[in-house]
Amino acid sequence: MFYVASKHKMLCIKMKCPYCFSLDNKVVDKRETEDTEATRRRRECLKCGKRFTTYERIETVDLFIIKKDGRREKFDRTKIRSGIIKACEKRPISMDIVSSMVDRIEAKLRKLKKTEIKSSFVGEEIIRRLKQLDNVAYIRFASVYREFDDIKSFENELVGLKKREDDEKAKRNRKN
Repeated sequence: MFYVASKHKMLCIKMKCPYCFSLDNKVVDKRETEDTEATRRRRECLKCGKRFTTYERIETVDLFIIKKDGRREKFDRTKIRSGIIKACEKRPISMDIVSSMVDRIEAKLRKLKKTEIKSSFVGEEIIRRLKQLDNVAYIRFASVYREFDDIKSFENELVGLKKREDDEKAKRNRKN
């Protein structure tokens, strides 16, 4: 349940459990997201006992993504989330990390102060962050996003990753 200020009074709005659809639940944890753009609430249903998460965000101006073929599509953070989840499947990456990454990507897009953003910018931002997080997730996402169509494409990308890893090791060794 949360309260919304209307023109004349405060309105009480209850949250529905996504499992049993009961309106009886309680907040067990509340915190701001990393970028402070949303309030995350962990809730527990008093009827079925399952837990679920809700987010409260300020309604903002719609963003549109300009696709490769020129089509305009309304920004949908769930598309970014599902792409990252697919890339991170069976990797030691928590859903909190995925959610945080999606929050940071959306915040970066909104800070551009543009209402239309090229899909290539979004894709490269995801790739950049996955590359820092996990090489396997990065390769998975990059292979789809950059349309790898043969083994040579994978090999070239892996050689680049290996070089970066070797450079980072050498840099750490120089510091020690």
